[in-house]
Amino acid sequence: MGQLEGKVAFITGAARGQGRSHAIGLAREGADIIAVDLCAQAEHVPYPMATADDLAETVRDVESLGRRILASQVDVRDLNGLRTAVDAGVAELGRLDIVLANAGINSMAPTLEMDEAMWDEMIEINLTGQWKTIRAAVPHVVAGGRGGSVVITSSLAAMSTNENIAHYTAAKAGLIGLMRVLAKELAPHSIRVNSLHPTTVATGMILNDATYRLFRPDIDNPTREDFEVAARTLNKLPTAALESGDITAAVLYLVGESGRYITGITHVLDAGGQLG
Repeated sequence: MGQLEGKVAFITGAARGQGRSHAIGLAREGADIIAVDLCAQAEHVPYPMATADDLAETVRDVESLGRRILASQVDVRDLNGLRTAVDAGVAELGRLDIVLANAGINSMAPTLEMDEAMWDEMIEINLTGQWKTIRAAVPHVVAGGRGGSVVITSSLAAMSTNENIAHYTAAKAGLIGLMRVLAKELAPHSIRVNSLHPTTVATGMILNDATYRLFRPDIDNPTREDFEVAARTLNKLPTAALESGDITAAVLYLVGESGRYITGITHVLDAGGQLG
């Protein structure tokens, strides 16, 4: 029996990358899953985003572990859509214990050259979308009366950042304040709230030409290998990027029995990047 046997988790951004890894990891520990993803292209994102086929693959992966999953295409900017997905999932699966506010995007531009639409899209998805996720889902955890766990995916960029991502950094830093307020408000319900702050993670959000150019402006057409040379300089441990499974391991630590008294923390996975 897994450590999450009988529990249900709601995961945003579940079609690929960290979200898919979390869905599989929690299912392997016994949880059933409610999963959503935009499965479309955001206007200012310079890399291909997840598709409906990606979300279908997540469904197959979870079902292959013998767990139930209800998946739907929902934009985290759509509060009513999130409520519909969560309500349907709870009606089908019977409860909700864990909320992983994971969905997010990346784009880049110098702060004084960034247009308003790019800024607004980032804040709406990476900050307001996380609040809407919590607003739609956490009342079900409260109503269950069994306690639970919320994990908000932020970033190392909230603490140690670089040029050209002011909107991303602002959104991710805002999540820290959101997390801390929620941790206080939900503690009487035995619901723990924490944020995760990874350094670069080897997903489609990072492994793309736009990011390679951001990291290696000195090269006309940088490759992944060129990117990794620069990325390794950010970390003290000898790695260019973490894997999604590394983040899932931290999620399991926080949502499982191991994290039963952990709330209100910024859980950093930075390979020593903050050591300077």
